[in-house]
Amino acid sequence: MKANESRSQRPVIKDLVLVGGGHSHVAVIKGFGMKPIPGVRMTVISREIHTPYSGMLPGLVAGHYEFDDAHIDLSPLCRFAGSRLFHDEVVGLDLDKKRVLCKNRPPVAYDVLSIDIGSTPLMSNVPGAAENVTPVKPISNFTDRWKKVKERVLQAEGSTRIGIVGAGAGGIELTLAAQYALGRMLEKQKAEARPEFHLFSGTEILPTHNNRARAKFRRILAERGVGVYADTSVVEVRSGSLRSDDGSEFALDEILWVTQAGAASWPGDSGLEVDERGFIRVADTLESTSHPGVFASGDIAAVVNHPREKAGVFAVRQGKPLEGNLRNALLGQPLEPFVPQRKFLSLISTGDQYAIASRGNWSLEGRYLWNLKDWIDRRFMAKYQVLPQPSQEDSSQTFDGLNKADVLGELSTVAMRCGGCGSKVGSDVLSRVLGRLDSKKREDILIGLGEPDDAAVTEVPAGVVLVQTVDFFRTIVDDPYLFGKIAATHCLGDIYAMGAEPQSALAVAVVPVGIEEKVEETLDQLLRGATEILDDASAALVGGHTSEGVELSFGLTINGLADRNHLLKKGGMKPGDRLLLTKPIGTGTLFAAEMRSKAKGRWVSSAIASMLQSNRLAAECFRRYHATACTDVTGFGLLGHLVEMTKASTVDARLFLRAVPLLDGALETVREGIFSSLHPQNLRLRRAIRDLDGVAKDPVYPLIFDPQTAGGLLASVPENQAEECLAKLKDLGYAYAAVVGLVLPMSGRPEAIKIEL
Repeated sequence: MKANESRSQRPVIKDLVLVGGGHSHVAVIKGFGMKPIPGVRMTVISREIHTPYSGMLPGLVAGHYEFDDAHIDLSPLCRFAGSRLFHDEVVGLDLDKKRVLCKNRPPVAYDVLSIDIGSTPLMSNVPGAAENVTPVKPISNFTDRWKKVKERVLQAEGSTRIGIVGAGAGGIELTLAAQYALGRMLEKQKAEARPEFHLFSGTEILPTHNNRARAKFRRILAERGVGVYADTSVVEVRSGSLRSDDGSEFALDEILWVTQAGAASWPGDSGLEVDERGFIRVADTLESTSHPGVFASGDIAAVVNHPREKAGVFAVRQGKPLEGNLRNALLGQPLEPFVPQRKFLSLISTGDQYAIASRGNWSLEGRYLWNLKDWIDRRFMAKYQVLPQPSQEDSSQTFDGLNKADVLGELSTVAMRCGGCGSKVGSDVLSRVLGRLDSKKREDILIGLGEPDDAAVTEVPAGVVLVQTVDFFRTIVDDPYLFGKIAATHCLGDIYAMGAEPQSALAVAVVPVGIEEKVEETLDQLLRGATEILDDASAALVGGHTSEGVELSFGLTINGLADRNHLLKKGGMKPGDRLLLTKPIGTGTLFAAEMRSKAKGRWVSSAIASMLQSNRLAAECFRRYHATACTDVTGFGLLGHLVEMTKASTVDARLFLRAVPLLDGALETVREGIFSSLHPQNLRLRRAIRDLDGVAKDPVYPLIFDPQTAGGLLASVPENQAEECLAKLKDLGYAYAAVVGLVLPMSGRPEAIKIEL
């Protein structure tokens, strides 16, 4: 058993929550992966799955690095650490109840909390800035904005005037990197015009560096034709221009904002003590000066006794001491103070693989310094991109180091579970969770969650048929709320595929054994996720069964109603019909890769977004365009479900292999030989394919056997309706919908699929 698998099966005693994936936190995540604390569950909540490394941003802008070179993928890092990763934005804290408030999910409970969310350029003090500039931070947003800037420059007639506000190291590096990148881009396009660059600063350039470094950069900026406006404060920004404090107006096509760092408002609004600029005040231990058990590091932190400039080097250096004090806080041990260094080596790039070094009162320059910077940056990134094997110490089931009295008290109610009555969750826990659910009420539900009876009772109208389906599976994500949403979306797929309208649902949930409050939170988040999806489908959760087990599992029995004469079935396809698929495929291989830390976080995020897309509107669309047959693509894969349809309809089919939509990353993972555990069984259906030798070597071929979770609908639509139906599906938000095949007359075999490349 792998180390992170064994950790997930232990009772949870305490929750460590990290908000943000900044430079300090990635060190903490890796440190806890190398040496976990038994009984401690770590959760990372991050707005970005790929956290950018600020030191490589200029190189990324200049084109020296690719996206993955300059970003740390939190998904495999958290997988390595046995940590949950919640992809969401934090908007506040409930410090009394110890809850983290998120934008798109229920609150997350913590025992110890750490915040490392970086900073944003301060724009609120300059009228018009927020509406008319491109801020550099958050860096994750800037990378997309920079692509749009390049597109506008490329499409512009004549020379583009670009202004950069802020002439610290970041502003100067960005100016020279952008100039280098745009110059090369326009060169390739054989454009004659070159963009003009204008650098504005309310102080002298590089105010925190020595005179020698400043002199070198003044020379380089002059050589490259950059207009420098030192001691020129920007007081107003308008669309296409800015105004300085001396009344001068500057016409500009693009304005990049790299000014003094500002803080997010929610830490102060939540009640944490912050400084005059909104940064969280922390002691030498990096613990909040107002709230014990809450820590902060990186740009968002203001170390009261040791004020320093906002620079990535300090965030990196805080990683190890932060990890140590988080451990101490969890174990009830004294915290250790940390004193940051006053001087540090700065290697400031000039866009063209050349750099200037600055430290104290000395400065050097040369190409070798860029090579040194590149080596340092790549070495730092490699620590989080090439992960070692976890320590075997974590296989121990002991709780050495934790407060023995607390742990033994908690474990006395966890370890001795007898499993009687189906290992049911306690009635108090269940009652509290159900009481918090805000599920929509339906008049046809006569007896449901609000009554103490033994079963639900639903009134069924005359003239309709009852459609029932059930699904149940293990969790594929670390987030119980997200798992509840995925599971409910998956389970509703069968109802929609039959052309029915969901009415009610019964849930079966298995929650990992743990102390009462942790079991309650997990169950609460699981059912919240499921009921959100059911409510959107106008289906009521009317009952179910909960029990404790080794791992989180969940399923739903869903009842729907349909007009007997308008049921959609797998049988009914007619020769000439077009086959339409509404969602891309590839979830099986992607999540198999994710379990092995082989999938990029953005691939998994994209797959989750696809899984959460409801099939309801697609089913309505297929009914409107007179679909002759329909099914949802799930465990048997695209080919398996197509074979079911052809067999039931006594027809053959042609599958357009290259037209099948694929999830990002699916081709890459199957090329690495990574498949779902169900893939070999699905592969047996290749006997239904005619002329197999002609297609078996195509890279897309393995994916037609890939089992799907919450996959799309596959329907046959009359030829004269197919084009209009496809256009409507895309209008409804099914961006990957495609015509993937053609229904053929039966050739004499009970099932025959021809594949066309």
